[in-house]
Amino acid sequence: MSFVNGYMKVVRKVLPSPLSIAIILTVLTGILALVFTEPIPNKHPVISVLDHWHAGFWSFLAFTMQMMLMLVLGHTIALSSTANRIIRRITGLCQTNGQAAVFVTLFSLTAGYINWGLGLIFGAILARKVGEHAKEKGIDLNYPLITACGYTSLMVWHGGLSGSAPLTVNTVDHSLVDIMGVLPVSETIFSQSNIVAVIATLVLLPLFALFLSKRSYQKSYPKSIRTKTNSKDSPEGAEKLDHSKMFGILFGLIFVFYWCYLLWSNHFSFDFLNLDTINFILFGLAITFHGSLYKFVKAADQAIKGSTGIMIQFPLYAGIMGIMKFSGLLAVFADFFMDISTTETFPFFAYLSSAVVNILVPSGGGQWQVQGPILIEAATKLNVPFAKTVMALSYGDQLTNMLQPFWALPLLGITGLKAKDILPYSILFMLVGGSIFLSILYLF
Repeated sequence: MSFVNGYMKVVRKVLPSPLSIAIILTVLTGILALVFTEPIPNKHPVISVLDHWHAGFWSFLAFTMQMMLMLVLGHTIALSSTANRIIRRITGLCQTNGQAAVFVTLFSLTAGYINWGLGLIFGAILARKVGEHAKEKGIDLNYPLITACGYTSLMVWHGGLSGSAPLTVNTVDHSLVDIMGVLPVSETIFSQSNIVAVIATLVLLPLFALFLSKRSYQKSYPKSIRTKTNSKDSPEGAEKLDHSKMFGILFGLIFVFYWCYLLWSNHFSFDFLNLDTINFILFGLAITFHGSLYKFVKAADQAIKGSTGIMIQFPLYAGIMGIMKFSGLLAVFADFFMDISTTETFPFFAYLSSAVVNILVPSGGGQWQVQGPILIEAATKLNVPFAKTVMALSYGDQLTNMLQPFWALPLLGITGLKAKDILPYSILFMLVGGSIFLSILYLF
């Protein structure tokens, strides 16, 4: 126990803030581009790198808005009395720190396999509510560990129903269709190897969470975030609409009705899930759960404070992607791994390179667009199955989310913690998950 606690203290001391990490990675990527790539003709190398940085800097604007909405709406739902009552029934099962760790990990992983956005927000809200329940009942709880358990959904999403690469290559007009054809999900997401990976993570990660709950102790709870949203003044005239429960709930149910229609029209599959459809249902649920537009807006005012990190940091990571893509640095990395690979070792190096690139370009869809063509070309030359290559990239991409605080920003905003609070635990989850995915690549 002393070793684990000592490890936690060291990691917290050496980890800078997420913004500092983004800036350090930006500078590091720029230096690597200067060393390993050619500058734009007739331009100074430094100016070339700055041009690439600027070209990518604003490419995440729509994505940034989507993620801010996901955080704000998810947090708004967490502040509602309706959500509080629903999740209370679930959190009542968590009577010990160990039970909470297992419970939050298991359900976060399950939600993450269904959809990455759903998993991220669900895990964050669940961790938050478990913390509030423990504080109310006087249960000793390691809140940073429980929050890290809620973040595990981001380590399994790319092998789940919303995996960017597997779903992309299953479309008839994807960019590499002339090389690899259409790759059905029966060979990727629903392949025997990935099903084994799913079962292994659903069993082993909750057990590891239980192990950590016994070996590390840090009694802590979330800070209170609930506020009174009732107006002290009686609404007059048209303001009554904002306070009307019937008006608010009926409007919110329009969102829910259409989302249910989408589910029905897709024959109750989740193929229609994406950032927009997740935000759409979150918008409707947030209004419906609060019951009135007034309470919804007051809760959203409070929740939006936690979205600052996304607004400030996403452009920096978009700039890093710009340097990687336009300078050719990503191709340099891929060529290096291809040069040292054989048919037997290529899946491992594809997995490793994807894990490294994800630290610099933490976007699954974006990473496939820039790294996928290089890996598929290498797989063709080395005679490695395309499906195995796609899943190697997917496993590597999702793995280092536990090390890269980019995706943790919504979770941190909802739970009220800092990156250094959860990363010591998420890194350990990464080691266990990495062993599972690597074993799958070698055994199948």
